[in-house]
Amino acid sequence: MADPTLVNGQITDAVTQANVKVLADAPAQALGNLYQVAGHSTGLGIQNATANQQNMNTIDTGVTTQGINLIYTMPVAADARGTNEIFSGNALAEMIAQLKATLQAFKQQPTIPGAG
Repeated sequence: MADPTLVNGQITDAVTQANVKVLADAPAQALGNLYQVAGHSTGLGIQNATANQQNMNTIDTGVTTQGINLIYTMPVAADARGTNEIFSGNALAEMIAQLKATLQAFKQQPTIPGAG
């Protein structure tokens, strides 16, 4: 028991034991808080990584689509430019183009029933 004082010894012992219990529980509570914060931080890190991965998949899809569009349109543009350069300023090529247009015009005319 505690030394004799003006306060009852049992009260002094009860307060002392309560203080010892609080001091003894402190490391366990501190570790509990530490584990809880570490688990929460790890969970948030994994959520962020998943969200970033999903966002990158969306961006990758857009980049892939633009790249494929570029691949598909480049030969067409190059062919059109090459054809334009061949036909412009070349008298023989212009005459062939006019002849082709004339023949297509004759093909598209309706036939007259009973003629021929």
